[in-house]
Amino acid sequence: MVGTVGATPESPRGGPSRAAPTRPLQGGAREAKAYNCGFVSYTGAAFPNMSTSSVSTPTPTSTPALALAGKTALVTGAARGIGRAIATKLAQAGCDIVVNYYNSHEEAETLCEQFRALGRRAVALKASVSQPDSIDELFAELRKHFDRLDIVVSNAASGVLKPAMDMTLKHWRWCMETNAFALNLLAQRAVPMMDRGGRIIALSSLGSVRAMPNYAFIGASKAALESLVRSLAQELGPNGIRVNAVSAGVVETDALSHFPNREQLVESFKARTPAGPVLTPEDVAGAVYLLCLPEANMINGHTLFVDGGFAISG
Repeated sequence: MVGTVGATPESPRGGPSRAAPTRPLQGGAREAKAYNCGFVSYTGAAFPNMSTSSVSTPTPTSTPALALAGKTALVTGAARGIGRAIATKLAQAGCDIVVNYYNSHEEAETLCEQFRALGRRAVALKASVSQPDSIDELFAELRKHFDRLDIVVSNAASGVLKPAMDMTLKHWRWCMETNAFALNLLAQRAVPMMDRGGRIIALSSLGSVRAMPNYAFIGASKAALESLVRSLAQELGPNGIRVNAVSAGVVETDALSHFPNREQLVESFKARTPAGPVLTPEDVAGAVYLLCLPEANMINGHTLFVDGGFAISG
């Protein structure tokens, strides 16, 4: 029987039991016992000469350790936009960073300098994430700087914004290889460098589950990406590696400027988002960070929506 403080336990014969006797303590106070709770408690009167003001609180003598201190993270497409915010968040949390880029060399190098100023190791590596040979070169160079990986964030993305009726096989391959196949390429090469507790996180979008104008092939590639996340989570889970996706709403970055209906998307998002009109790259980075924490160990194969409630609003 689980007891409750202050309750009277029943006797073996079904009637109320007699209250346990109390015995005097020094100073005339009495001891109070609580049964069936696994502990003995004392009233404050049992210690009449003790003042709570005499109990001092220890003063911290050192800065608390950063949540991800000592870990190494690879972030693709990290020189700009959401990728840059993710790399920055992980560096601030203690990670050494591999900044992958394709065209933005100067931005990537500047970012690495900022991370080194924080005391992190950082290196900028160019690669096209859709090309197996390029990914092989990326990892060959990465191993010259780091002997392991703890976190891989597949963020780099690309695609063609046209109606599905105007698309070609080339467009299909472009979207699928960059946005979905790249995750598999990264996982195949990263997992041998990972220990238990590793994290692989892919960046998706609401277009994976919603029909959006001119987004047909990109949306299909994001849906494929989320399906691949679930399969990889199942395969790699027994190895202690967690695989998840983060699906962001409308984030105002340079990439959004390429959408022909940009203003309509932004205004719709502002009007229908319960949590507020603005979604920032830092909001998305915060979700990635949460999935990297030890407390997220049992989150696996999940797509986390970061949209302020846009997707649930009709």
